[in-house]
Amino acid sequence: MTVDTDDREPVSARVLVALFVLMAALVAADLVMDLRDRTTLAHVLLELLVVAIGFLAAAGIALRLRRASRRAQELRARATELAASLRASEEQAARWRVEAAELIAGLSAAMDAQFERWALSPAEQEIARLLLKGLSHKEIAEVRSVNETTVRQQARSLYKKAGLSGRNDLAAFFLEDLLAPRA
Repeated sequence: MTVDTDDREPVSARVLVALFVLMAALVAADLVMDLRDRTTLAHVLLELLVVAIGFLAAAGIALRLRRASRRAQELRARATELAASLRASEEQAARWRVEAAELIAGLSAAMDAQFERWALSPAEQEIARLLLKGLSHKEIAEVRSVNETTVRQQARSLYKKAGLSGRNDLAAFFLEDLLAPRA
């Protein structure tokens, strides 16, 4: 029998312990009465076995119940720790988003200005943003509901207008200074 940490399990396990103890006590009382009546040795041994089984079953269930209770306490403590850690991470992420929002807005504006300097069409600008996010030509075609060949042609056109050799140069153009080591 496995004892769950479900709220009903400890109650039903306690009831089983009580029933086994009661059964063993009743059989023990019957054994005492049988001994007064001079019963057979086989009958006495059989009832002693029933008493022993009853007490052993009660002890086994009580032990499992205690272990399950300890495990449930450990799991609740761990859940509390994890919840606190999650809250701290969520708070840290929220602070980072607030702090980064202004920088991201500035980067986005700077990218838009650069796209204008390169004279990219709105479609080419969208392709450039999606390429910078790491999407493949196939994924970009799906997002924009166009043919993959169209995406490839627009990507080549934007690389030519920007004077870049490809996706890596596009990413490096915008990210190189952001990722430079601090002096």
